[in-house]
Formats: sequence, structure tokens, C-alpha cells
Amino acid sequence: MEILRTENLKKYYGEGDTCVKALDGVDFSVEKGEFVSIVGTSGSGKSTLLNMLGGLDRPTSGSVTVDGKNIFSLKEEALTIFRRRKIGFVFQSYNLVPILNVYENIVLPIELDGEKADRKFVNKVIEILGLTEKLYALPSQLSGGQQQRVAIARALASKPAIILADEPTGNLDSATSQDVLGLLKVTGERFGQTMVMITHNEEIAQMADRIVRIEDGHMVKPAKGGKYDAGGEGLGAGKNGDASQGGAYHA
Repeated sequence: MEILRTENLKKYYGEGDTCVKALDGVDFSVEKGEFVSIVGTSGSGKSTLLNMLGGLDRPTSGSVTVDGKNIFSLKEEALTIFRRRKIGFVFQSYNLVPILNVYENIVLPIELDGEKADRKFVNKVIEILGLTEKLYALPSQLSGGQQQRVAIARALASKPAIILADEPTGNLDSATSQDVLGLLKVTGERFGQTMVMITHNEEIAQMADRIVRIEDGHMVKPAKGGKYDAGGEGLGAGKNGDASQGGAYHA
């Protein structure tokens, strides 16, 4: 079942000779339960793409469909509600509310939507992420890795259609990065969660089921056999062993 699809997605800045084509006709899809990494260098368009996938910015043209809904057919208020209910975000900067404790931060988006959190589900997420002993701590009392765990729990708590992670380990050291990404993957598998992560770190990208590469606003085509061949080593094919069904992409 397809959860996410973009069709001929474009984002241009400026006009004429000064026009910058941040995205230039991106076609991309993600199946339910997949964990996909989007890799690319700085300026490749990966952050712009994530903003489009999450409805945080509107494209010049093209469409983004999330859970069967063309999100840019919605007006701003409706898009905000849809985003809060259907899309979970994990950012590099955590974005926790400093005056709220761990539990309050986790359930905040649900309460903003006028709903009650599924406490049994939320408590299970908290347990898996190792936050049970930190529920009443403020963000300032947590390490970077613990704050990112809270951000992951917050993203999962509303049971969204998809989670978008923007360089989620960018502020963490190597060991903590592996720990946090491992937990992100485990919780995703445990709850059948669909995830898309952007990263410039190809080692971290290997934790995903499938790796795609973006360059100069374009998704690059897969190499023969689905091998990822962009100067990285050992990324290989996806969980189904080929580029068209979970394979990685070639630069």
C-alpha cells in the first residue's frame, strides 16, 4: 500500500538567469511500513524535498499525496490540521517546549488537536525508547540523545501515516547517533510505522530499508542491479534485493 507519492514536483526560486531549481520534476513514492533514507550533499535539494513532503512549504508545481490526499489541494488551516494528524516530524534541533516536561512534550500535538492521547500506546512508546524514568524531567535536564528520543516519541504518539526525519542525528556524537537511529528503526518496525529520513551521512543511511539519492534537484536513476554507486561502499540493494522494489539509487 502506497503512503506517499510525489509527481513532477518542482520548487523554483527566482526567475530567468537567476532561477534556482531546488527541485526539478521529482517523482518518488514510499510504501506503508518502509524506512527510506534520502541522501545528498548540501544544496542537493533534500531539505527542500522534505519540506514539500511534510507540507511545510508549497511547490512551484506538481503534487504530494500523503495517505491518499493531495496535501496541496488543502487550504492552509486544513493543511495544518492534516499535517498535525497525519505527519510526524523529527528535527535535528529537537524542537521541544522548554517549560513542558517529557510527557507533556510527547502528547502536546495530540492535545493541540483537541484529542486525548492513547495512554497505553504512548506508554509503550515511552518504554521502548527508555524514557520511563524521565517523564517529569524538563528538556534542559536531558542529554541530546534523550531529547531526540522525546522527539521520536512525540512523532509516534499520534500514530501518523508517515514520519519525516530531518538529519535527526546531526547534533549528536557518533555513538549516540547509532543508538538513536537504532531506536528509531526498532520503534518503526514495532509499530509498522512508515519513515522517510534525509541525511548527508551515508553510514547512517544504511540503517534504512531503501536508499535514494538526490542531486541538483533530481532523483538519480538506479544502477544496474540496484547498486548504490556514488563513492560510498556497501550500501547495495534494498530489502527486496533490487532497485525497483526497495533497491538503492545510483548517482
